[in-house]
Amino acid sequence: VLTAEDKKLIQQTWGKLGGAEEEIGAEALWRMFHAYPPTKTYFPHFDLSQGSDQIRGHGKKVVAALGNAIKNLDNLSQALSELSNLHAYNLRVDPVNFKFLSQCLQVTLATRLGKEYSPEVHSAVDKFMSAVAAVLAEKYR
Repeated sequence: VLTAEDKKLIQQTWGKLGGAEEEIGAEALWRMFHAYPPTKTYFPHFDLSQGSDQIRGHGKKVVAALGNAIKNLDNLSQALSELSNLHAYNLRVDPVNFKFLSQCLQVTLATRLGKEYSPEVHSAVDKFMSAVAAVLAEKYR
């Protein structure tokens, strides 16, 4: 459960990304494809090389969806309902992949934010991403 302090830290951290969202999303995806090669199977039509237009475009979508979730921290299920349906029913993405992306996003944030990615921020982002993954996996039950 996200505490008021967690929510504040998540919003502050997200605010520090200013303008780098596409790059952060692309880097997180690229890390995921390399750390967890089976995730590539969901993107057979993508150029999976670092910085490709497809990875950048999808990274931008991922980060935009997370930004929307951050604006709706008190109602993640509603904020992510459409994405949950898409990933469960149309794309049939194995829910474990949401955890993989979460890990890769956290590594990306840590490398970009350095000391600003404190243990407290890490904990808050981890809880947030776990909540997002849980919501995205809701439709699988």
